[in-house]
Amino acid sequence: MKNKRLFLLSAFLVIIGTLQAQNPIIKDQFTADPTAKVFEGKMFVYPSHDIPSPIDRLKEWFCMADYHVFSSENLVDWTDHGVILSQENVPWVAPDSYSMWAPECVYKNGKYYFYFPSTPKGEGKRGFSIGVAIADKPYGPFTPQANPIEGVNGIDPCVLIDKDGQAYIYWSGRGMSVAKLKENMLELDSEPIKIEGLPEGFKEGPFAFERNGKYYFTFPWVKEKTETLAYAMGDSPMGPFEFKGIIMDESPTGCWTNHHSLVKYKDQWYLFYHHNDYSPEFDKNRSTRIDSLFFNPDGTIQKVTPTLRGVGITDARKEIQLDRYSRLSNRGAAIDYLNLTNKFEGWKTILSKNGAWIQYNRVDFGNSAPRKVKARVSSEDGGILQIRINGTDGPVISEIKVPKSDKWTEIESPVRSGQSGIHDLYVSLKGNGKVETDWITFQ
Repeated sequence: MKNKRLFLLSAFLVIIGTLQAQNPIIKDQFTADPTAKVFEGKMFVYPSHDIPSPIDRLKEWFCMADYHVFSSENLVDWTDHGVILSQENVPWVAPDSYSMWAPECVYKNGKYYFYFPSTPKGEGKRGFSIGVAIADKPYGPFTPQANPIEGVNGIDPCVLIDKDGQAYIYWSGRGMSVAKLKENMLELDSEPIKIEGLPEGFKEGPFAFERNGKYYFTFPWVKEKTETLAYAMGDSPMGPFEFKGIIMDESPTGCWTNHHSLVKYKDQWYLFYHHNDYSPEFDKNRSTRIDSLFFNPDGTIQKVTPTLRGVGITDARKEIQLDRYSRLSNRGAAIDYLNLTNKFEGWKTILSKNGAWIQYNRVDFGNSAPRKVKARVSSEDGGILQIRINGTDGPVISEIKVPKSDKWTEIESPVRSGQSGIHDLYVSLKGNGKVETDWITFQ
């Protein structure tokens, strides 16, 4: 009973708090396959939830028991609204299948419809079905339907609601398919058809959207060894689609999967995707990222290069995680985990050569200039961190003298000249030594 109370208290604190992040955006749990939607003027993200498997047959595979939903107004601070659906409370799902894979959520007729794949219960049941849960709010509570959608067998549902109100559902499984949905959003209103005209190779995770009268059909695609993100375009929600190219290249650091969504928020388009940042040794535990996305004048998509800095503007008075850098000097600068036994504690910056630097863009000092800077640092040799703004040759606004210590220490230093507005930060090592930094903040 005591452990249960502690678990509930921990869950409550997560739900009412906010999660500050760059990339990955959620720092306290694994979140894969992110579907991002704008509801009630906020960004909502509906990911799947990778967990360490409690059963032997999934120890080396994907294991997902439930879904959380997260929201943000600035794409920096994320609120976890807690579990919105789990395998135990869906009537048709095998309760020990751990197969609550990539979901979708849309709004129509005053209701939010949450679509999800899973393994159905019962002898002789094989493969995946796709079910629906309904809520009055984007964060729930969601009530699952008693049965999955008849005629849909597969994974990775995506629903597009066209300008005329007609809804279409896409899914993958033995290729990729699309069908119309009835007005109730719970039944098919047409026979499924296969999506044609796509390149050879394994494909999954369809995400469709409309922009300027064109329909985009995007998908993870194994072009060579691991998944890229690719897309095709057409004049109708059901195709035909013409393949156009790659949105994001294969990961160079070993995550076999990628899964994504594209969304416009406050006049900017964003790509949500995942990577195994917190689990480099096991790519079945993934984490959600965001980067900005742009279109060419002809409507084609510019390729997105993944970043650690991500999107959004960082408040100078919050902890600035320099390890989520914009740029890093070629020599004497590195990033490592704070704690190899618990990677959710995040990363640290290591500067080990005179002049080595790290750049962190878009820090908002607000209207009132800070008077001091605080840093959580460690250095066995001691050293000096120099903080500049707006370039490696920009004005020095503070120097932090780091004492010799093999433990983490919080050091304060005055800020020399008053700064306001948004600036890029450059933190460098002055002189010899080696300094590790967890975070800095201005006060």
